[in-house]
Amino acid sequence: MNVYDVIIIGSGSAGYTASVYSCRAGRKTLLLAGSIPGGQLMITSDVENYPGFPEGILGPELMEKLRKQAERFGPEIVYDDVSNVEFTKRPFTVTAGKHSYEGKTVILATGANAKWLEIPSETRFKGKGVSSCATCDGFFFKDKEVVVVGGGDTAMEEASFLSNIARKVTVVHRRDKLRASQIMQDRVVKNPRIQFSWDSTVREILGDRTVTGIRLGNLKTGKETKLNTDGVFVAIGHEPNTQVFKGAVDLDSKGYIVTKNETETSVPGVFAAGDVRDYKYRQAITAAADGCKAAMDADRFLAEHR
Repeated sequence: MNVYDVIIIGSGSAGYTASVYSCRAGRKTLLLAGSIPGGQLMITSDVENYPGFPEGILGPELMEKLRKQAERFGPEIVYDDVSNVEFTKRPFTVTAGKHSYEGKTVILATGANAKWLEIPSETRFKGKGVSSCATCDGFFFKDKEVVVVGGGDTAMEEASFLSNIARKVTVVHRRDKLRASQIMQDRVVKNPRIQFSWDSTVREILGDRTVTGIRLGNLKTGKETKLNTDGVFVAIGHEPNTQVFKGAVDLDSKGYIVTKNETETSVPGVFAAGDVRDYKYRQAITAAADGCKAAMDADRFLAEHR
């Protein structure tokens, strides 16, 4: 079996960037891209905050450019999903599809997925008024009315951010009190641009080509109401794609990979990059930066452990 210098698991911004840096360092690199490559940007319409694209770019188009750039430097790319990892002995072993691969170092860059409401109309309007990232898409709702769904710190952060852009923000929460930390609650409650719809869930997102409103259901009274809005931001959390890494590297209580010195995991020689470890920023550009760091850290590790 061939032994790779670096095995990269994941093909979002972090994974592709890591492969560019790893190959340019002269390391024999395998990129396990998964059966559905590209990460969260594949379901993102307009990307206007990624450097180098003054007119903006579609998410899938950006990922296609990243893929071609990665391919230019010659990593071996396999489009299979990883089903098992073995980090207790060296070289490390990663199983994807029907094959196992050995690597001296491994970079985990499998990302995270936003949790959604799981209603049909939500899927229909993703990228057309429905978003899970205010930092990414808030600009498109300047001086408009938007809804934020959720009651935790993430939802409050999204609502506060959007209140600087939108004319009005309505927080929809299924309970009669927030789950967010007190400091975050105080901040949004005092904000005159933020109002609340308590004990409510979104039953349907309304619109034609874009979102025009939502249908709310009150969980206590059963009454349904319609709320006009230009956008819906779902902020009920994210789930890191770390199921296959449980027991192999240390994870925190939410399932994110625990790292030190930026990208180092609990296993020397195994690194993590992007949203799989970062629950704070969750941006394509920060994931790409993480991919760069992880590849450089892996290269140093290889140099120090000849």
